[in-house]
Amino acid sequence: MAATGTGHGSAEGTGDGGRNGPLTGVRVVELAGIGPGPFAAMVLADLGADVVRVDRPGGGGLAVDPAYDITNRNKRSVLLDLKSAEGPARVLDLVERADVLIEGFRPGVAERLGVGPDACLARNPRLVYGRMTGWGQDGPLAHTAGHDIAYIAVTGALGMIGNPGEPPAVPANLVGDYAGGSLYLVIGILAALRHAGTPDGTGQVVDAAIVDGTAHLTSMIHGMMAAGGWQDRRGANLLDGGCPFYGTYETSDGQYMAVGALEQQFYDTFVDLLGIEDRAPARKDLARWGELRETVAARFKSRTRQEWTAVFEGSDACVAPVLSLGEAPAHPHLAARGTFTDVGGITQPAPAPRFSATATAVTGGPALPGAHTESVAADWDLPALLGKDA
Repeated sequence: MAATGTGHGSAEGTGDGGRNGPLTGVRVVELAGIGPGPFAAMVLADLGADVVRVDRPGGGGLAVDPAYDITNRNKRSVLLDLKSAEGPARVLDLVERADVLIEGFRPGVAERLGVGPDACLARNPRLVYGRMTGWGQDGPLAHTAGHDIAYIAVTGALGMIGNPGEPPAVPANLVGDYAGGSLYLVIGILAALRHAGTPDGTGQVVDAAIVDGTAHLTSMIHGMMAAGGWQDRRGANLLDGGCPFYGTYETSDGQYMAVGALEQQFYDTFVDLLGIEDRAPARKDLARWGELRETVAARFKSRTRQEWTAVFEGSDACVAPVLSLGEAPAHPHLAARGTFTDVGGITQPAPAPRFSATATAVTGGPALPGAHTESVAADWDLPALLGKDA
């Protein structure tokens, strides 16, 4: 790897700042964008990498106050205008000292700006060049605009979600942007870093397309469909809400409980605690699933979410309350594990996963555009960032 592992600053630009994590010593250059690219870079930063975000003067396209954009936590930021005469050269200077570059432009844009793979790998042959797009670097739609909902639509993922006879339910932008996009980019970068670090290894380009990653997420479903165990329509299968003991039910106070009592032993506990054991139709009788659903629904409507939570808490019935984003941090299990953390007055998910030897943490709030130019110039030995000669 190109990084020396020394002198890397924290997200606040205060020297080493206690940076820790399994990727400590890895340097990442992120060309500012929105959505899956910044989230992927945040994951790397959470894991200990020194991520320097190259922000453009005037800001990006996301209408969020940078002080609250936690996808830029644990990072540092410098301001560079890639359309200026010296902008691309400064990026290449950073690249020369980095292990990874992440960009999320449409195909061909980075090349036109002078910071495409050829230019970057010429300066740093072991660089991992991560490209985050929706459609990928080639194909008929590669140069067209798109968003999460379109990418998951054409892969079949969106069509699986929702009730039969109703429009597909939109799962925010979690399935495409972040699961099929960001996390696959991170996987690709880590694999490519492993290769680049071998004696004969080289840098390479990681083409992370949301359509590819999202399609890959449906692998098990494709296998079930080929085996005849999955119908290619919404709300007709074991895991898509078609099954009466795998879904959500409204409570008397207008809230919801989630039920996932798939295995027989868990189902037995479920119907017992729900109080319908004596009148629940046989769960394997698909012809009576509608009747079973009505029985379960009527029972859940008899009590509040809090009351049902108390009934099922600590059991093996596989039942949980459906909480809002605001409620989730206070859930006893999540609170005990520290699944959420409060940094700078912003409650946010803590880094994941967890490591026994290289613990991770949120060491700094969102990197404000250009706030760390001096510390990056010093730590990466790049006085040119400050307009000075080397």
